[in-house]
Amino acid sequence: MKAGLVRGACPGLSAPMQTGDGLLVRLTPRGSIAVDAFIDLCALARRQGNGQIEVTARGNLQVRGLTAQSAPLFAAAVTGLEIASTCPVPLITDPLPQDPDVLIDVAHVAAGLSQAVGDLQARLAAKISIALDGGSRLHLDALAADIRLRAVPSAKGPRLHVALGGDARSATMLGTIAPNHAGDVAARLLEVIARHGPTARATDVLRHAGIAPFRTAVAEIEPASARPARPAAEPIGLHPLRERLALGVALAFGQAEAAALAQLASVARRYGATALRPAPGRALLLLGLDESGAANVTRAAEQLGFITRADDPRRRIAACAGKPACASAYLATRALAAAIAPRLPRGRGEVALHISGCPKGCAHPGPAALTIVGEQHGAGIVRNGPASVAPSRHVAAADLLAEVAQLMQISEAQHG
Repeated sequence: MKAGLVRGACPGLSAPMQTGDGLLVRLTPRGSIAVDAFIDLCALARRQGNGQIEVTARGNLQVRGLTAQSAPLFAAAVTGLEIASTCPVPLITDPLPQDPDVLIDVAHVAAGLSQAVGDLQARLAAKISIALDGGSRLHLDALAADIRLRAVPSAKGPRLHVALGGDARSATMLGTIAPNHAGDVAARLLEVIARHGPTARATDVLRHAGIAPFRTAVAEIEPASARPARPAAEPIGLHPLRERLALGVALAFGQAEAAALAQLASVARRYGATALRPAPGRALLLLGLDESGAANVTRAAEQLGFITRADDPRRRIAACAGKPACASAYLATRALAAAIAPRLPRGRGEVALHISGCPKGCAHPGPAALTIVGEQHGAGIVRNGPASVAPSRHVAAADLLAEVAQLMQISEAQHG
């Protein structure tokens, strides 16, 4: 692996990360971003960075290509826009608070969480996170988090179902609480994790000490049964709001030019959109449209290169920033992904191809049917595994595109 930061570092406004194309800043949106503020953010990304903006798999924004001189200016300007979350622990909330199915005031609960957990930040691992799911159709079941809070109905009114570690399927259930107790309960659960050291995660505590320390910390929590699985959340397409509609589009491989994003926002504003919201799945929601406006914005998004169909083959490929953007990468991953995508059939479901610039596997930590891992003179091939495992074979750089295309055809036939 090339010299560089290992997985686990978290670049923030005040702590940018050095990458191959300069400094990288990540910000978690405070909520929906007014259209004008989003356009201002795009202008900042072009003026202070290299004009590349990313939406991550967890729905965060990343701006690339900052310098030691421009990063503080960028941070100050973004702070002035008041669009970035100030929660001291990364807090992921479902991105459609105006969804008719939402059960709680997510913003109010999030504010209480932020205030309650602030003093613990310095004692916690950088990637500790909380998922707060208000019950919208764009739920957070697929995202892993140390503490999971999911709004559920009950005879007493909405409650928060509490689980620990992993995604919704793998997390360890703890019980239910009233929404106004979320901050206090989260702080006590995080205290348990903090006592196990500055690198500990909820899954580490569960593996070494079991559920008992957490149950002791919140003995008053109400017992509850496991929640049923929900259909996968699909951000692409139209979503009803309490008033009007949201249109979801996605960034190809999670990245777009700031100029294209600003143009999309301007078109959306012309047709009635009032705000935008990054969403898990490397997507962007345009809020406040009607059906006619959404159709016009969809056409504009297609012309600008955004993904507007859920079955777009580009969504079946996970690709990290790659070379030259990442100092650790050996492959120009997104260029390779763009070349491979037209050869894939349309379809939905799990990632079919993971292209990783190095064995860290940042874009897709889990296994994929086929994983291409960058090496000094080409790439390693991993079948049904993550980028971190030993490749079963190796491909020279000159033969890579043809080999990957052939391997994908074989993989598609086997999984078809």
